[in-house]
Amino acid sequence: MAGMDAVNRRPQSLREKIGQLIVTGFPGTSITEDLESLVREWKIGNLILFAHNAENTSQLARLCEDLQKLVVVETGCPALISIDQEGGRVTRLPRDAVNVPGAMAIAAAGDPSGALTAGRITAEELRALGINFNLAPVLDINNNKRNPVINVRSYGDTAETVATYGLQMLRGLQEGGVLAALKHFPGHGDTEVDSHLGLPTSGKTLADLEALELLPFRAAIAAGAEAVMIAHMMFPAIEPRRVPATMSSVIVEDLLKGKLGYEGLVVSDCLEMDAVKKYYGTAQGALGALKAGIHLLFVSHTPALVRETVQVIEQAVQSGELPLETLDRAVDKVLYYKEKYAAGSEASPLSVVGCEAHRKEAAAISDAAICVVTGGLVSVQPGEIRTLFVGSLPYRTDQASSRVAGGLSFPDVMADRLGGGRMLVRIDPVEAEVDSVLREAERYDRVVYGLFNGSDNPGQLEVVRRLVAAGKRVTAVALGKPYDLEALEGVDCGLAAFEYTALSLDSVARVLSGKVRPAGRIGNVWHR
Repeated sequence: MAGMDAVNRRPQSLREKIGQLIVTGFPGTSITEDLESLVREWKIGNLILFAHNAENTSQLARLCEDLQKLVVVETGCPALISIDQEGGRVTRLPRDAVNVPGAMAIAAAGDPSGALTAGRITAEELRALGINFNLAPVLDINNNKRNPVINVRSYGDTAETVATYGLQMLRGLQEGGVLAALKHFPGHGDTEVDSHLGLPTSGKTLADLEALELLPFRAAIAAGAEAVMIAHMMFPAIEPRRVPATMSSVIVEDLLKGKLGYEGLVVSDCLEMDAVKKYYGTAQGALGALKAGIHLLFVSHTPALVRETVQVIEQAVQSGELPLETLDRAVDKVLYYKEKYAAGSEASPLSVVGCEAHRKEAAAISDAAICVVTGGLVSVQPGEIRTLFVGSLPYRTDQASSRVAGGLSFPDVMADRLGGGRMLVRIDPVEAEVDSVLREAERYDRVVYGLFNGSDNPGQLEVVRRLVAAGKRVTAVALGKPYDLEALEGVDCGLAAFEYTALSLDSVARVLSGKVRPAGRIGNVWHR
Protein backbone atom coordinates (compact mmCIF):
# COMPACT_ATOMS: atom_id res chain seq x y z
CA MET A 1 0.00 0.00 0.00
CA ALA A 2 1.07 3.62 -0.50
CA GLY A 3 1.57 4.20 3.20
CA MET A 4 3.87 1.17 3.54
CA ASP A 5 6.03 2.33 0.63
CA ALA A 6 6.13 5.85 2.00
CA VAL A 7 7.37 4.92 5.44
CA ASN A 8 10.58 3.64 3.89
CA ARG A 9 11.30 7.05 2.36
CA ARG A 10 13.31 8.35 5.28
CA PRO A 11 13.25 12.12 5.76
CA GLN A 12 16.52 13.69 4.65
CA SER A 13 16.51 17.42 5.36
CA LEU A 14 16.58 18.90 8.84
CA ARG A 15 13.11 20.34 8.39
CA GLU A 16 11.72 17.00 7.24
CA LYS A 17 13.16 15.32 10.30
CA ILE A 18 11.74 17.91 12.70
CA GLY A 19 8.33 17.67 11.03
CA GLN A 20 8.19 13.96 11.84
CA LEU A 21 8.41 14.82 15.54
CA ILE A 22 5.50 17.27 15.70
CA VAL A 23 1.76 16.66 16.12
CA THR A 24 -0.70 19.46 15.42
CA GLY A 25 -4.44 20.02 15.15
CA PHE A 26 -6.78 22.31 13.27
CA PRO A 27 -10.31 23.73 13.55
CA GLY A 28 -13.23 22.46 11.53
CA THR A 29 -14.25 19.29 9.75
CA SER A 30 -11.99 19.53 6.70
CA ILE A 31 -8.38 20.39 5.97
CA THR A 32 -7.70 24.09 6.42
CA GLU A 33 -5.29 26.29 4.46
CA ASP A 34 -3.15 26.69 7.57
CA LEU A 35 -2.87 22.94 8.04
CA GLU A 36 -2.08 22.36 4.38
CA SER A 37 0.68 24.96 4.65
CA LEU A 38 2.11 23.35 7.79
CA VAL A 39 2.32 19.99 6.06
CA ARG A 40 3.60 21.22 2.68
CA GLU A 41 6.03 23.91 3.76
CA TRP A 42 6.95 22.84 7.30
CA LYS A 43 6.67 19.08 6.75
CA ILE A 44 4.52 18.45 9.84
CA GLY A 45 3.88 14.72 9.84
CA ASN A 46 1.27 13.98 12.53
CA LEU A 47 -2.19 15.13 13.58
CA ILE A 48 -4.42 15.25 16.64
CA LEU A 49 -8.19 15.28 16.33
CA PHE A 50 -10.70 16.90 18.67
CA ALA A 51 -14.49 16.88 18.88
CA HIS A 52 -14.66 19.96 16.65
CA ASN A 53 -13.16 17.90 13.83
CA ALA A 54 -15.89 15.24 14.00
CA GLU A 55 -19.35 15.99 12.67
CA ASN A 56 -20.30 12.36 12.02
CA THR A 57 -18.57 9.09 11.32
CA SER A 58 -18.65 9.21 7.52
CA GLN A 59 -17.23 12.75 7.50
CA LEU A 60 -14.54 11.79 10.02
CA ALA A 61 -13.48 8.76 7.98
CA ARG A 62 -13.17 10.92 4.86
CA LEU A 63 -11.18 13.50 6.79
CA CYS A 64 -8.71 10.91 8.09
CA GLU A 65 -8.26 9.55 4.57
CA ASP A 66 -7.61 13.08 3.26
CA LEU A 67 -5.14 13.76 6.08
CA GLN A 68 -3.18 10.61 5.32
CA LYS A 69 -3.02 11.42 1.61
CA LEU A 70 -1.80 14.94 2.31
CA VAL A 71 0.89 13.86 4.77
CA VAL A 72 2.15 10.96 2.64
CA VAL A 73 2.41 13.09 -0.50
CA GLU A 74 4.11 16.03 1.23
CA THR A 75 6.39 14.27 3.73
CA GLY A 76 6.99 10.81 2.29
CA CYS A 77 5.71 9.10 5.45
CA PRO A 78 2.23 8.27 6.76
CA ALA A 79 0.80 10.20 9.69
CA LEU A 80 0.18 9.19 13.24
CA ILE A 81 -3.39 10.43 13.66
CA SER A 82 -4.08 10.74 17.37
CA ILE A 83 -7.08 11.41 19.58
CA ASP A 84 -7.99 11.59 23.28
CA GLN A 85 -10.60 8.84 23.36
CA GLU A 86 -10.48 7.80 27.01
CA GLY A 87 -14.22 7.28 27.42
CA GLY A 88 -16.62 9.07 29.74
CA ARG A 89 -16.09 12.78 29.95
CA VAL A 90 -13.02 12.71 27.65
CA THR A 91 -14.34 11.55 24.29
CA ARG A 92 -13.93 13.10 20.86
CA LEU A 93 -15.90 10.78 18.58
CA PRO A 94 -19.30 11.94 17.24
CA ARG A 95 -22.62 10.68 18.55
CA ASP A 96 -23.07 8.08 15.82
CA ALA A 97 -19.93 6.34 17.10
CA VAL A 98 -19.77 4.51 20.44
CA ASN A 99 -18.17 6.46 23.29
CA VAL A 100 -17.52 3.98 26.10
CA PRO A 101 -17.80 4.78 29.83
CA GLY A 102 -14.88 6.46 31.57
CA ALA A 103 -12.25 4.88 33.78
CA MET A 104 -13.81 5.27 37.22
CA ALA A 105 -17.19 4.04 35.98
CA ILE A 106 -15.60 0.97 34.41
CA ALA A 107 -13.76 0.10 37.60
CA ALA A 108 -16.88 0.65 39.72
CA ALA A 109 -18.54 -2.17 37.79
CA GLY A 110 -15.98 -4.48 39.38
CA ASP A 111 -15.13 -6.56 36.31
CA PRO A 112 -11.74 -5.96 34.62
CA SER A 113 -13.08 -7.57 31.45
CA GLY A 114 -15.17 -4.43 31.05
CA ALA A 115 -11.98 -2.41 30.57
CA LEU A 116 -10.78 -4.94 27.99
CA THR A 117 -14.10 -4.66 26.16
CA ALA A 118 -13.99 -0.86 26.29
CA GLY A 119 -10.47 -0.89 24.83
CA ARG A 120 -11.44 -3.31 22.08
CA ILE A 121 -14.56 -1.34 21.10
CA THR A 122 -12.58 1.89 21.05
CA ALA A 123 -9.75 0.42 18.97
CA GLU A 124 -12.09 -1.15 16.42
CA GLU A 125 -13.95 2.11 15.92
CA LEU A 126 -10.81 4.24 15.76
CA ARG A 127 -9.12 1.96 13.24
CA ALA A 128 -12.24 1.86 11.07
CA LEU A 129 -12.24 5.68 11.04
CA GLY A 130 -8.55 5.89 10.17
CA ILE A 131 -7.24 6.90 13.61
CA ASN A 132 -4.18 4.91 14.72
CA PHE A 133 -3.04 6.50 18.01
CA ASN A 134 -5.18 6.79 21.15
CA LEU A 135 -3.92 8.96 24.02
CA ALA A 136 -5.16 6.53 26.67
CA PRO A 137 -5.35 4.84 29.12
CA VAL A 138 -4.98 7.13 32.13
CA LEU A 139 -2.78 5.43 34.74
CA ASP A 140 -2.87 8.28 37.25
CA ILE A 141 -3.99 7.28 40.74
CA ASN A 142 -6.67 9.64 42.00
CA ASN A 143 -5.31 9.84 45.53
CA ASN A 144 -6.33 13.51 45.91
CA LYS A 145 -10.09 14.02 45.88
CA ARG A 146 -9.65 17.69 45.05
CA ASN A 147 -7.82 16.96 41.81
CA PRO A 148 -9.55 19.22 39.27
CA VAL A 149 -8.46 17.48 36.07
CA ILE A 150 -8.02 13.74 36.76
CA ASN A 151 -10.65 12.54 39.31
CA VAL A 152 -13.13 10.31 37.39
CA ARG A 153 -10.64 9.90 34.52
CA SER A 154 -8.73 7.62 36.90
CA TYR A 155 -9.71 4.02 37.58
CA GLY A 156 -9.46 4.63 41.31
CA ASP A 157 -7.45 5.72 44.32
CA THR A 158 -5.16 2.66 44.69
CA ALA A 159 -2.30 1.43 42.53
CA GLU A 160 -3.84 -2.05 42.38
CA THR A 161 -7.15 -0.80 40.96
CA VAL A 162 -5.49 1.47 38.41
CA ALA A 163 -3.09 -1.25 37.26
CA THR A 164 -5.77 -3.94 37.09
CA TYR A 165 -8.17 -1.96 34.92
CA GLY A 166 -5.68 0.23 33.06
CA LEU A 167 -3.75 -2.76 31.77
CA GLN A 168 -6.93 -4.35 30.45
CA MET A 169 -7.84 -1.15 28.62
CA LEU A 170 -4.29 -1.05 27.23
CA ARG A 171 -4.57 -4.65 26.09
CA GLY A 172 -7.87 -4.00 24.33
CA LEU A 173 -6.46 -1.01 22.47
CA GLN A 174 -3.28 -2.76 21.42
CA GLU A 175 -4.98 -5.98 20.36
CA GLY A 176 -7.36 -3.82 18.32
CA GLY A 177 -4.42 -2.42 16.37
CA VAL A 178 -4.15 1.03 17.91
CA LEU A 179 -1.03 2.58 19.43
CA ALA A 180 -1.90 3.50 23.03
CA ALA A 181 -0.20 6.05 25.32
CA LEU A 182 -0.08 5.64 29.09
CA LYS A 183 -0.54 8.97 30.85
CA HIS A 184 0.54 11.06 32.69
CA PHE A 185 4.00 9.84 33.79
CA PRO A 186 5.19 9.82 36.57
CA GLY A 187 1.69 10.51 37.97
CA HIS A 188 -0.77 13.42 37.86
CA GLY A 189 -3.24 12.16 40.46
CA ASP A 190 -2.02 13.91 43.60
CA THR A 191 -2.37 17.57 42.67
CA GLU A 192 -4.94 20.33 43.02
CA VAL A 193 -3.74 22.28 39.95
CA ASP A 194 -4.88 21.66 36.38
CA SER A 195 -1.81 21.75 34.12
CA HIS A 196 -3.95 23.25 31.34
CA LEU A 197 -4.20 26.37 33.51
CA GLY A 198 -1.13 26.34 35.78
CA LEU A 199 2.02 24.44 36.67
CA PRO A 200 1.37 21.72 39.28
CA THR A 201 4.13 20.91 41.74
CA SER A 202 4.51 17.73 43.76
CA GLY A 203 6.80 17.45 46.76
CA LYS A 204 7.04 13.68 46.39
CA THR A 205 10.41 11.99 46.46
CA LEU A 206 11.47 9.17 44.19
CA ALA A 207 10.79 6.76 47.06
CA ASP A 208 7.27 8.18 47.37
CA LEU A 209 6.61 7.68 43.66
CA GLU A 210 8.10 4.20 43.73
CA ALA A 211 5.72 3.24 46.53
CA LEU A 212 2.58 4.36 44.70
CA GLU A 213 2.40 6.41 41.49
CA LEU A 214 4.94 4.40 39.50
CA LEU A 215 3.39 1.00 40.23
CA PRO A 216 0.78 1.04 37.42
CA PHE A 217 3.34 2.38 34.95
CA ARG A 218 5.81 -0.36 35.90
CA ALA A 219 3.14 -2.99 35.39
CA ALA A 220 2.09 -1.56 32.02
CA ILE A 221 5.67 -1.32 30.78
CA ALA A 222 6.20 -4.95 31.77
CA ALA A 223 3.02 -5.80 29.85
CA GLY A 224 4.38 -4.25 26.64
CA ALA A 225 3.22 -0.63 26.66
CA GLU A 226 4.50 1.13 23.54
CA ALA A 227 3.90 4.83 24.27
CA VAL A 228 4.07 6.97 27.41
CA MET A 229 2.94 10.58 27.81
CA ILE A 230 4.88 12.78 30.23
CA ALA A 231 3.05 15.05 32.68
CA HIS A 232 3.49 18.82 32.82
CA MET A 233 4.31 18.67 36.55
CA MET A 234 7.30 19.70 38.63
CA PHE A 235 8.91 17.30 41.08
CA PRO A 236 11.58 19.45 42.80
CA ALA A 237 12.68 16.62 45.12
CA ILE A 238 13.65 14.67 41.99
CA GLU A 239 14.44 17.36 39.44
CA PRO A 240 16.03 20.40 41.15
CA ARG A 241 16.23 22.56 37.98
CA ARG A 242 12.67 23.91 38.40
CA VAL A 243 11.41 22.45 35.14
CA PRO A 244 8.41 20.16 34.62
CA ALA A 245 8.82 16.46 33.91
CA THR A 246 8.30 17.32 30.23
CA MET A 247 11.68 19.06 30.19
CA SER A 248 13.48 16.84 32.72
CA SER A 249 16.09 14.32 31.57
CA VAL A 250 16.17 13.08 35.18
CA ILE A 251 12.56 11.95 34.84
CA VAL A 252 12.49 10.95 31.17
CA GLU A 253 15.95 9.48 30.63
CA ASP A 254 17.07 8.43 34.10
CA LEU A 255 13.76 7.34 35.62
CA LEU A 256 11.51 6.22 32.75
CA LYS A 257 14.07 4.84 30.33
CA GLY A 258 16.79 3.97 32.83
CA LYS A 259 15.28 2.81 36.10
CA LEU A 260 12.03 1.46 34.59
CA GLY A 261 13.74 0.10 31.47
CA TYR A 262 11.22 1.61 29.05
CA GLU A 263 12.22 1.49 25.38
CA GLY A 264 9.10 2.69 23.57
CA LEU A 265 7.81 6.01 22.24
CA VAL A 266 7.80 8.98 24.66
CA VAL A 267 5.37 11.82 23.91
CA SER A 268 4.68 15.20 25.43
CA ASP A 269 1.35 16.44 26.62
CA CYS A 270 0.19 19.46 24.65
CA LEU A 271 2.90 22.12 24.80
CA GLU A 272 0.30 24.86 24.46
CA MET A 273 -1.02 24.11 27.94
CA ASP A 274 -0.24 26.94 30.36
CA ALA A 275 2.03 24.73 32.46
CA VAL A 276 4.57 25.06 29.62
CA LYS A 277 3.37 27.92 27.41
CA LYS A 278 2.98 30.46 30.22
CA TYR A 279 6.18 29.68 32.11
CA TYR A 280 8.64 28.55 29.41
CA GLY A 281 7.08 29.23 26.01
CA THR A 282 5.79 26.50 23.73
CA ALA A 283 8.78 26.44 21.38
CA GLN A 284 11.37 26.47 24.16
CA GLY A 285 9.34 23.82 25.98
CA ALA A 286 9.45 21.66 22.85
CA LEU A 287 13.21 22.06 22.60
CA GLY A 288 13.59 21.23 26.29
CA ALA A 289 11.42 18.14 25.80
CA LEU A 290 13.63 16.87 22.97
CA LYS A 291 16.74 17.46 25.08
CA ALA A 292 15.10 15.55 27.94
CA GLY A 293 14.48 12.50 25.75
CA ILE A 294 10.91 12.97 24.50
CA HIS A 295 10.37 11.84 20.90
CA LEU A 296 7.00 13.26 19.82
CA LEU A 297 5.86 16.84 20.52
CA PHE A 298 2.24 17.97 20.65
CA VAL A 299 1.64 21.58 19.55
CA SER A 300 -2.04 21.02 19.13
CA HIS A 301 -3.77 24.24 18.14
CA THR A 302 -1.82 27.26 16.86
CA PRO A 303 -0.04 27.31 13.47
CA ALA A 304 2.23 30.19 14.47
CA LEU A 305 3.49 28.21 17.46
CA VAL A 306 4.13 25.18 15.26
CA ARG A 307 6.24 27.29 12.91
CA GLU A 308 8.10 28.89 15.81
CA THR A 309 8.75 25.45 17.31
CA VAL A 310 10.26 24.16 14.06
CA GLN A 311 12.48 27.24 13.77
CA VAL A 312 13.71 27.03 17.37
CA ILE A 313 14.60 23.34 16.96
CA GLU A 314 16.31 24.03 13.61
CA GLN A 315 18.43 26.76 15.18
CA ALA A 316 19.30 24.55 18.14
CA VAL A 317 20.53 21.77 15.85
CA GLN A 318 22.48 24.17 13.65
CA SER A 319 24.17 25.78 16.67
CA GLY A 320 25.01 22.45 18.27
CA GLU A 321 22.73 23.09 21.27
CA LEU A 322 20.67 20.03 20.27
CA PRO A 323 22.85 17.21 18.90
CA LEU A 324 21.73 15.90 15.52
CA GLU A 325 22.09 12.39 16.97
CA THR A 326 19.36 13.19 19.52
CA LEU A 327 17.05 14.33 16.75
CA ASP A 328 17.80 11.28 14.62
CA ARG A 329 17.11 8.89 17.51
CA ALA A 330 13.70 10.52 17.99
CA VAL A 331 12.96 10.28 14.26
CA ASP A 332 13.92 6.59 14.26
CA LYS A 333 11.56 5.93 17.14
CA VAL A 334 8.64 7.73 15.49
CA LEU A 335 9.22 6.00 12.15
CA TYR A 336 9.25 2.60 13.85
CA TYR A 337 5.76 3.15 15.26
CA LYS A 338 4.53 4.69 12.03
CA GLU A 339 5.54 1.54 10.19
CA LYS A 340 3.76 -0.59 12.77
CA TYR A 341 0.53 1.39 13.14
CA ALA A 342 0.18 3.95 10.34
CA ALA A 343 1.49 2.20 7.24
CA GLY A 344 -1.66 0.74 5.74
CA SER A 345 -2.50 -2.20 8.01
CA GLU A 346 -5.95 -3.68 7.65
CA ALA A 347 -8.74 -1.95 9.55
CA SER A 348 -12.30 -2.85 10.38
CA PRO A 349 -14.99 -1.72 7.90
CA LEU A 350 -16.65 1.61 8.63
CA SER A 351 -19.90 -0.24 9.39
CA VAL A 352 -18.42 -1.36 12.72
CA VAL A 353 -18.48 2.24 13.98
CA GLY A 354 -21.54 2.74 16.16
CA CYS A 355 -22.79 -0.77 15.49
CA GLU A 356 -25.50 -2.30 17.65
CA ALA A 357 -23.13 -4.88 19.16
CA HIS A 358 -20.80 -2.14 20.41
CA ARG A 359 -23.70 -0.09 21.76
CA LYS A 360 -25.06 -3.04 23.73
CA GLU A 361 -21.64 -3.82 25.19
CA ALA A 362 -21.05 -0.20 26.20
CA ALA A 363 -24.54 0.05 27.75
CA ALA A 364 -23.95 -3.12 29.77
CA ILE A 365 -20.72 -1.69 31.21
CA SER A 366 -22.46 1.60 31.97
CA ASP A 367 -25.40 -0.11 33.70
CA ALA A 368 -23.07 -2.20 35.83
CA ALA A 369 -21.19 0.92 36.95
CA ILE A 370 -24.03 2.64 38.82
CA CYS A 371 -23.37 2.45 42.58
CA VAL A 372 -25.61 2.88 45.59
CA VAL A 373 -23.29 4.83 47.88
CA THR A 374 -25.68 5.69 50.70
CA GLY A 375 -29.14 4.50 51.70
CA GLY A 376 -31.15 2.15 49.53
CA LEU A 377 -32.59 2.49 46.06
CA VAL A 378 -36.25 3.45 45.80
CA SER A 379 -37.39 2.89 42.24
CA VAL A 380 -39.47 5.46 40.38
CA GLN A 381 -42.66 3.89 39.10
CA PRO A 382 -44.85 6.26 37.08
CA GLY A 383 -48.12 6.95 38.86
CA GLU A 384 -47.11 5.44 42.21
CA ILE A 385 -45.49 8.52 43.68
CA ARG A 386 -45.02 12.01 42.35
CA THR A 387 -41.36 12.70 41.60
CA LEU A 388 -39.63 15.98 40.80
CA PHE A 389 -36.34 15.77 38.88
CA VAL A 390 -33.96 18.67 39.49
CA GLY A 391 -30.55 19.47 38.08
CA SER A 392 -28.42 21.73 35.94
CA LEU A 393 -27.04 21.47 32.45
CA PRO A 394 -23.56 19.94 32.10
CA TYR A 395 -20.57 22.21 31.61
CA ARG A 396 -16.99 21.67 30.49
CA THR A 397 -15.25 21.08 33.80
CA ASP A 398 -11.70 21.38 32.41
CA GLN A 399 -9.83 21.72 29.13
CA ALA A 400 -9.30 17.96 28.87
CA SER A 401 -13.03 17.23 28.96
CA SER A 402 -15.14 17.10 25.85
CA ARG A 403 -17.24 20.07 24.88
CA VAL A 404 -20.77 19.79 26.22
CA ALA A 405 -23.26 17.98 24.01
CA GLY A 406 -26.25 20.17 23.24
CA GLY A 407 -29.63 19.08 24.49
CA LEU A 408 -28.37 16.93 27.36
CA SER A 409 -30.40 17.68 30.50
CA PHE A 410 -30.77 15.40 33.52
CA PRO A 411 -34.24 16.70 34.53
CA ASP A 412 -35.57 16.41 30.99
CA VAL A 413 -34.18 12.93 30.28
CA MET A 414 -35.46 11.55 33.59
CA ALA A 415 -38.91 13.15 33.36
CA ASP A 416 -39.32 12.02 29.75
CA ARG A 417 -38.34 8.46 30.61
CA LEU A 418 -39.93 8.07 34.01
CA GLY A 419 -42.71 10.65 34.24
CA GLY A 420 -42.89 13.39 36.85
CA GLY A 421 -41.91 17.02 37.06
CA ARG A 422 -38.72 18.68 35.94
CA MET A 423 -36.85 21.74 37.12
CA LEU A 424 -33.66 23.12 35.62
CA VAL A 425 -31.46 25.27 37.86
CA ARG A 426 -28.10 26.96 37.45
CA ILE A 427 -24.95 24.95 38.04
CA ASP A 428 -24.45 26.76 41.35
CA PRO A 429 -27.95 27.71 42.55
CA VAL A 430 -28.30 31.00 44.40
CA GLU A 431 -30.64 31.53 47.35
CA ALA A 432 -33.59 32.53 45.18
CA GLU A 433 -33.33 29.29 43.22
CA VAL A 434 -33.03 27.26 46.41
CA ASP A 435 -36.31 28.80 47.54
CA SER A 436 -37.92 28.08 44.15
CA VAL A 437 -36.95 24.42 44.32
CA LEU A 438 -38.34 24.15 47.85
CA ARG A 439 -41.65 25.68 46.78
CA GLU A 440 -41.91 23.44 43.70
CA ALA A 441 -41.01 20.35 45.75
CA GLU A 442 -44.06 20.88 47.99
CA ARG A 443 -46.17 19.48 45.13
CA TYR A 444 -44.22 16.21 44.98
CA ASP A 445 -43.65 13.18 47.18
CA ARG A 446 -39.95 12.90 46.43
CA VAL A 447 -37.10 14.70 44.66
CA VAL A 448 -34.30 13.24 42.54
CA TYR A 449 -31.43 15.72 42.24
CA GLY A 450 -28.72 15.28 39.60
CA LEU A 451 -25.55 16.65 41.16
CA PHE A 452 -22.73 17.68 38.85
CA ASN A 453 -19.55 18.36 40.81
CA GLY A 454 -21.39 19.83 43.77
CA SER A 455 -18.16 20.17 45.73
CA ASP A 456 -17.17 22.83 43.19
CA ASN A 457 -20.68 24.30 43.06
CA PRO A 458 -21.89 24.27 46.66
CA GLY A 459 -25.31 25.68 45.84
CA GLN A 460 -26.26 22.22 44.61
CA LEU A 461 -25.43 20.67 47.96
CA GLU A 462 -27.33 23.44 49.74
CA VAL A 463 -30.49 22.66 47.76
CA VAL A 464 -30.29 18.99 48.75
CA ARG A 465 -29.63 19.80 52.40
CA ARG A 466 -32.59 22.18 52.52
CA LEU A 467 -34.87 19.63 50.88
CA VAL A 468 -33.86 17.03 53.46
CA ALA A 469 -34.37 19.55 56.26
CA ALA A 470 -37.86 20.23 54.90
CA GLY A 471 -38.68 16.55 55.26
CA LYS A 472 -38.52 15.62 51.60
CA ARG A 473 -37.46 12.18 50.44
CA VAL A 474 -34.41 12.84 48.27
CA THR A 475 -32.33 10.71 45.93
CA ALA A 476 -29.04 12.36 44.99
CA VAL A 477 -27.32 11.21 41.80
CA ALA A 478 -23.64 12.18 41.40
CA LEU A 479 -23.11 12.72 37.67
CA GLY A 480 -19.48 13.74 38.16
CA LYS A 481 -17.24 13.34 41.16
CA PRO A 482 -18.74 10.71 43.49
CA TYR A 483 -17.18 12.53 46.44
CA ASP A 484 -20.14 14.94 46.39
CA LEU A 485 -22.15 12.28 48.18
CA GLU A 486 -19.79 12.38 51.18
CA ALA A 487 -21.01 15.87 51.92
CA LEU A 488 -24.68 14.91 52.26
CA GLU A 489 -26.59 13.40 55.16
CA GLY A 490 -30.18 12.29 55.38
CA VAL A 491 -30.82 11.48 51.73
CA ASP A 492 -32.85 8.35 51.06
CA CYS A 493 -30.37 7.24 48.43
CA GLY A 494 -27.08 8.44 47.02
CA LEU A 495 -26.21 7.06 43.56
CA ALA A 496 -22.87 7.48 41.80
CA ALA A 497 -22.98 7.57 37.99
CA PHE A 498 -19.51 9.20 37.53
CA GLU A 499 -20.27 11.11 34.33
CA TYR A 500 -22.84 13.37 32.71
CA THR A 501 -23.20 11.68 29.31
CA ALA A 502 -26.10 10.36 27.28
CA LEU A 503 -24.90 6.83 28.03
CA SER A 504 -24.78 7.35 31.80
CA LEU A 505 -28.20 9.08 31.86
CA ASP A 506 -29.69 6.09 30.05
CA SER A 507 -28.24 3.84 32.76
CA VAL A 508 -29.50 6.05 35.58
CA ALA A 509 -33.00 5.97 34.09
CA ARG A 510 -32.92 2.18 33.87
CA VAL A 511 -31.71 1.92 37.46
CA LEU A 512 -34.29 4.36 38.83
CA SER A 513 -37.07 2.54 36.99
CA GLY A 514 -36.06 -0.77 38.55
CA LYS A 515 -35.19 -2.35 35.20
CA VAL A 516 -31.52 -2.61 36.19
CA ARG A 517 -30.16 -3.49 39.62
CA PRO A 518 -27.32 -1.12 40.60
CA ALA A 519 -24.52 -3.62 41.16
CA GLY A 520 -21.54 -1.26 41.08
CA ARG A 521 -19.46 -0.81 44.21
CA ILE A 522 -17.93 2.48 45.22
CA GLY A 523 -15.35 0.53 47.20
CA ASN A 524 -13.90 -0.71 43.91
CA VAL A 525 -12.65 2.80 43.16
CA TRP A 526 -12.94 4.92 46.28
CA HIS A 527 -11.68 3.77 49.65
CA ARG A 528 -13.35 5.94 52.27
